[in-house]
Amino acid sequence: MNIRSLTRGDGVVIGAAVLLFIASFLDTYDSSGSNIPNAWDNLGLVMSTYVGGIIGAVLIVLARSLPQPRKVVGLDLGQVGVSLTVFAAWTAFWTIIDPLGAFDDLGSGVSAGVGLILGLIAALVLAGAAIAAPLVPALQAALIPAPKPAAPQPYGAQQPPGGYGYPGAGQPQPSYGTPPQQAQAAQPFGQPAPAPAGDFSPFWFAVPVARPLFAEDGTPSPIAELAPGTWYLAVEQRGPALVAQTQDGRRGVLQDTSGIQRG
Repeated sequence: MNIRSLTRGDGVVIGAAVLLFIASFLDTYDSSGSNIPNAWDNLGLVMSTYVGGIIGAVLIVLARSLPQPRKVVGLDLGQVGVSLTVFAAWTAFWTIIDPLGAFDDLGSGVSAGVGLILGLIAALVLAGAAIAAPLVPALQAALIPAPKPAAPQPYGAQQPPGGYGYPGAGQPQPSYGTPPQQAQAAQPFGQPAPAPAGDFSPFWFAVPVARPLFAEDGTPSPIAELAPGTWYLAVEQRGPALVAQTQDGRRGVLQDTSGIQRG
């Protein structure tokens, strides 16, 4: 799992799920001056509204952070999670409108308690963020910004200690044979990487949002997902696409190179 692949939308989903969990322990209804026990005293209510929404949030974040998509009964984990959050919001809404549907021993003078009101707000925010995250550009930005690349050093100079996956850090030489040349100066997001007219020189780069990496043989299914905040090595250029190498040594084709940051 790579938490740097999480977006601001995922951050809203996590925050709403935490709020929903807290609300489940607060008073659900006020009836005739007496507090009705919290949602955990009613299995149907707590499972459909609170636990269901929290599980939906977990599935959304899990699907986002995994390098490859996972499916449950043919459905993407993220799709299942979004469906659960919408169902939780719908259940919370109707529980406020029809309290006897959740508790059949309420009597007269029933009013929604703070737990149910807060739970409805959290469920609505959770469902809204789950639906809007892939659609609103502001929610697609990385939750944890990518670290700035190290200052470029001449090739062959002693490098600072570090792991594979960061410009200037010690790394094994790739197998293609041509050694990397002097590191390029970082370029701002939104500008395409220039294509060299002569021999291609490997360089480090980071992606602004998560993007799939496809097999070199043209297989349509992605073999990995490049995550924001991690540096990858471009080892070859094929037209507008790049052949990239991941931290574990896998190579694949990055078809969408728009907005990448060179390091």
